[in-house]
Amino acid sequence: MPYRLAVVALFAGLLGACAAYDGFGLPPGAARVEDMERVMGPPAMRWSETDGGETLVYPRGPMGFHTFFVRIDAQGNLLSRENVLDTRHFARIQAGMTTDEVVRILGPSVAAWTVYYKARDELAWEWRYCDDWNEPARFNVLFDGSSLRVRTTLASPESLRSSFGDDDRRGWCSH
Repeated sequence: MPYRLAVVALFAGLLGACAAYDGFGLPPGAARVEDMERVMGPPAMRWSETDGGETLVYPRGPMGFHTFFVRIDAQGNLLSRENVLDTRHFARIQAGMTTDEVVRILGPSVAAWTVYYKARDELAWEWRYCDDWNEPARFNVLFDGSSLRVRTTLASPESLRSSFGDDDRRGWCSH
């Protein structure tokens, strides 16, 4: 009997961890910033907005596919939350943007995947996401290494990476 109880407790804990992944169980307008932090944990980043509210950032990488931006009003109420790792947000990244402007659109990149290419004086940031075909993919922003301004962007499915010798990190992908 104790074995069954332990198994039930384990599955209940795992289910609770899944519910806390995105905070979608908390209703905008009714939930408060304290509720979000209790459910999702402390944010990786946060910044104040011009209207007195703030944005909390929850990256779920490197092996996850989402970065959630949680918007809080000046009174501490939840306004919205959304996954920002999608083509709609990627399209907002434009040549000439600063690193800070990119972070305020996509959140932090995966630090371990940041690469500097000396010959090109280029810094590459990378995010993992689910593409429109529900496949694991990577989005890259390439910065001028001196000015730290965006040069260009690119996206590619992870299935192409194994063709070039990278280990195959493909996994289950869900929006």
